[in-house]
Amino acid sequence: MSFTKDKDSDNYTTDKLGWEIIKDFIPSNKKIWAPFYCDGKQKEYFKDMGFDIIHEDEDFFENNKGEIIIDNLPFSKWKEVFKRLKELDKPFIMISFPKIFLLKGFTNLFKNDLQIIIPNKRPTFTHLKNPKEGYTPPFGVWYYCYKMNLEKDLIFI
Repeated sequence: MSFTKDKDSDNYTTDKLGWEIIKDFIPSNKKIWAPFYCDGKQKEYFKDMGFDIIHEDEDFFENNKGEIIIDNLPFSKWKEVFKRLKELDKPFIMISFPKIFLLKGFTNLFKNDLQIIIPNKRPTFTHLKNPKEGYTPPFGVWYYCYKMNLEKDLIFI
C-alpha cells in the first residue's frame, strides 16, 4: 500500500539516481519486490536497470512477494515495516534515516545480519503531491541491508 493517505511526510519517492548508485549491490538474478508504491516510478527505474521487479499498489503487511525486497519505506512506519521484514526473513535493502541505527527497536531485530551502504552523495526524492524534484532531506539516508551477503558490513559509496 502506498500509504498516501496515512501521513503526507511519507509520500516521497526515491529518484532514479538513488537506485542507480546501489545497482552493483543488487543481485541481477533475483526477483525484486518493491512494496511501497507511492507514484509507481520505481518499477520503471528498476526495469531500465535490467531488474525483474514487482511493484504494485498493495498492502505490504498483507503480501509476501519476490526473492528480495528493495524500497524506500514510509519513515513514520519504520518500526512496523522492519518488524514485518524480520518476520518475512528475506534479504532486503531499505532506505531509511541514519538515526534508526541507534534505536534499540531496530538494532535488536538485526544486530547479527545487518549491513549498511552509506552514500557519499545524498540521494534525492520527489514528493507525491508537491513534485519539486531533487529534494534532499537534511539528515541524509542510508541503505540498510539484511542477508544481502555484501563483501563488507559497512560500505561507503
